[in-house]
Amino acid sequence: MATFVKIYDDNPNPRDIAKVVQILKKGGLVIYPSDTVYALGCDITNNRALERIAQIKKVKLAKANFSFVCKDLSNLSDYVKQLDNTTFKLLKRALPGPYTFILPGNNKLPSVFKKKKEVGIRVPDNTIVQAIVASMGNPIVSTSIKDEDQVIEYTTDPELIFEKWEHLVDVVIDGGYGGNIPSTVIDLMGDTPILVRQGKGSAIL
Repeated sequence: MATFVKIYDDNPNPRDIAKVVQILKKGGLVIYPSDTVYALGCDITNNRALERIAQIKKVKLAKANFSFVCKDLSNLSDYVKQLDNTTFKLLKRALPGPYTFILPGNNKLPSVFKKKKEVGIRVPDNTIVQAIVASMGNPIVSTSIKDEDQVIEYTTDPELIFEKWEHLVDVVIDGGYGGNIPSTVIDLMGDTPILVRQGKGSAIL
């Protein structure tokens, strides 16, 4: 059964963050708040944890479109090919914020993603997940948690999320009510940005 931990966005308790990081480093799965919806994440370097998320989402890991959640743009060169000035300026203007940017992956991608030519990068404007990623020392792989409810696509109440996910994950963070609008997805693989999904972030950057 998962641990349910309350962490305040305005002042995350370092001991609580350390507890979450310890679980992630052991291959655990976390549900955490972001600047958009609640999401499911794990340590990018732990293949067993990545497989668990793929099984939950019912996808093949090699083909999964998971996002890499980074603390800031300094992590980018670990997994993304060198960016031109215009692209970098756009990222700097938009992040941290409610965006997922699709960028060309490099040859340092984790082994399970080696065949992927592109990667989705997130830098959420949320102090809880930023503290987790900073303490981890590497990004976490992440995917939104959706609701089967036809009316509400994303569950916003962390207690209801815990009830649903307590036997599937290792820790659920209560960071207060979440949003129900996902990130805006922008493809930066070509010469001009392409809007893939309009979400919380403005399409005009």
